[in-house]
Amino acid sequence: MENIKYEMVVYWSENDDAYLVEVPELPGCMADGRTYEEAIKNALIIIGEWIETARELGRDIPQPRGRLIYA
Repeated sequence: MENIKYEMVVYWSENDDAYLVEVPELPGCMADGRTYEEAIKNALIIIGEWIETARELGRDIPQPRGRLIYA
């Protein structure tokens, strides 16, 4: 797996009874897990799959920008 440098936003979802992870720089890239650690592990897998799929489809892969600023 590549060296993942994308920002991940992790939060608890009462509705899902799980931790959710969003990767803002990769549209639609999201994972979940029963524990914080599992959610991060799953997100790393999904990021890799997102990048692999984008390559296969000939789509642009955003460069990691580092820490994002939210309003």
